[in-house]
Amino acid sequence: MNELAIKDNSFLRQFEVRVEGHLAKIEYSSQERKIFLTKLVIPEAIGREGFREDFIRAVLNHIQEQNLRVVPTSPQIAGFLRKNRQYKEMLPVGIRI
Repeated sequence: MNELAIKDNSFLRQFEVRVEGHLAKIEYSSQERKIFLTKLVIPEAIGREGFREDFIRAVLNHIQEQNLRVVPTSPQIAGFLRKNRQYKEMLPVGIRI
């Protein structure tokens, strides 16, 4: 899949990507040097195989470039982190999934 162009919409506190005219987003809140990923919204029209994983991976890579910690409160994102242990170092000390 092509690299997704992730936009950090800080006003609405969400990471966004437009695909085929539809908006997929991950809502967040931030506190100190942590980002709490609270909700994943992917329209059915772009729910093709593997898109969710590619989108979450792109957002995590974007966050990693900013040297921030991630607290996944969304069950889908927590599940992704459980399966993709390479992102484990992004979790704050004491957080286990």
